Amino acid sequence: MALIQTSLIWVAYAVAVVLLLVIAAVFVFIYQAPRDRAASVTTVCIFTMSALLATVLLIPVDIALVSSTSNSSEGRKKDWATPNHVDDIVHTLKIVYYTLYSLDALLCLIVIPFTYFYYEEYDEDATEVGEQTLGSRLWGAFKYTIAFIVLVVAIFLIGFFVPFAKKAKGDSRLDLDYFKHLLQQNHGERALSFALGLLMTIGTLLYVLYTGAGLALLPVALIKSAPSISAPSLAANTASQLEQNRERQRQLDGRNEGRDGGLDSRDRRELKALIREERTLIRRERLAAESSGEDRHWLVKSWIKVEAVFRPLKLIGGLLFMLLALLVFTSMLITAIDKAKNSVCKAHCGYILGYLNIFQPVNYIFVKASKVFPVDYILFLLLVLFLFSSSVVGIATVGIRFLWLTVFKIRKGHTSPQALLVATVMLTLIVLAINYSVAMIVAPQYATFGHQTFCDRPARHPGEQPDCTHHHRAIKPCTELSDNPVAKDVCTPTVLSSFINGVTIDFPFFGVILFWSQFAFLGVYITVFLTTLFRTPKLDEDQLDRDLEEDEEEGLLASTGRRFGATWQDITGRTRKNNYGSTETNGERS
Repeated sequence: MALIQTSLIWVAYAVAVVLLLVIAAVFVFIYQAPRDRAASVTTVCIFTMSALLATVLLIPVDIALVSSTSNSSEGRKKDWATPNHVDDIVHTLKIVYYTLYSLDALLCLIVIPFTYFYYEEYDEDATEVGEQTLGSRLWGAFKYTIAFIVLVVAIFLIGFFVPFAKKAKGDSRLDLDYFKHLLQQNHGERALSFALGLLMTIGTLLYVLYTGAGLALLPVALIKSAPSISAPSLAANTASQLEQNRERQRQLDGRNEGRDGGLDSRDRRELKALIREERTLIRRERLAAESSGEDRHWLVKSWIKVEAVFRPLKLIGGLLFMLLALLVFTSMLITAIDKAKNSVCKAHCGYILGYLNIFQPVNYIFVKASKVFPVDYILFLLLVLFLFSSSVVGIATVGIRFLWLTVFKIRKGHTSPQALLVATVMLTLIVLAINYSVAMIVAPQYATFGHQTFCDRPARHPGEQPDCTHHHRAIKPCTELSDNPVAKDVCTPTVLSSFINGVTIDFPFFGVILFWSQFAFLGVYITVFLTTLFRTPKLDEDQLDRDLEEDEEEGLLASTGRRFGATWQDITGRTRKNNYGSTETNGERS
């Protein structure tokens, strides 16, 4: 029975990883510029995003496996959950975690920089004449990557030799077995803890800015993006109007040829107006082509049609996402205040909280859902994808910046390979920060012990487990502060919570930054959210004029009538023809 349950949990994880691979591929193909597509960049970005999302989605697997060893209704270990069996489960999870974390770090710090320089080394003219070979490109990219290799080695050496935090070792409040276990790490584990703590801290700074803004902007983007006219109809109407415009310009040019003094003032004004209108129609034609996915990868075209199918539900989805964001915001605020006030040892251990003192809705939902696997897994997948999508929206809106200067812009179908690689690094760091935020702030009890409980009653005979079959009030949830000897044998903390809490205890400065940054995240979210209630913030002044032009064109698509007809035309890719042979859209004929 135990083997079947464990196998089902890992099978569910494998299915989720395959789904994540598809999601990562869709993201890359949607955002990258088709004309600048490079196989090396595409492969690395897809693989990296799949790996980092797989790391986050290992959390519910971790929780489900350690929770499966406990009978929560009776507050004791199951008969098959011997200490050796539990140790095997924890050891397997550690191997998977260390493998994925190490892979994420290497991809972020070495593989992606190498791919970036490899792409930059390409010279089409030199390749055609034989002056540049594959070996020269690889060597050129490796030379620039040496600096990143030295950086990785330095980080791990610092983590390997840095001593334990003296305050943590001498703090009497950490005498419980749970905290002693966290301090018993070898030098290799500590080196990895330091490296990931550093990357997690850097990622938190990006998480505050981009995910905080994206969490507020994503629901608004869904609500405001439901057009009433389909892309095929817009393209057909625009082509017809453009032909009429150019025909009128030819007529005026022909009239000009027969006059010595040129066109009169009225005709000149008309010609100038036609030229301005022609530019607008050309932009609108390009917008329609992009919206319909012309000359794009088949995966992008499929995604556009899927978007069209669900377009009528965008308004409802946007409102639901807004409620979900507010729920996450409320839960994070409750936990953050609770930790700041009631933490066991404050900054000495990264504000570890023994147990929640205030009702926290998201944590409550996950703890209850964890009793029926894979309900909590599905909910956790949706939460992670929501935060990941918010991060993407935040990066696309704010852009990749250095201080006030925009370095790269992230736009659908217009993202350069260099920008895509940099965005992948940013998302890797952000997802590490999401790892901390979800496990320590959004649902801390769920991420630490799941639904495990223990029987807070003495055993009848030595060597036996206490019996709470008829004393349900004595069944208590497992917490970090459980000093009952029974709790030590029954409660098994998740590998992730032990790892993160170990980082914050060994290196308290990481814990302080990670914790207080959550308040900054909440501040960015509420600021952007309140701003979007009145207007959409314009964060890119350099592109303001072009955005206004495109917003005006998209505004023609954003009226509220007859959305379902437009949706059907986007799905089929065809427009309706009336009896006169002209295109007809929403009751209008061109």
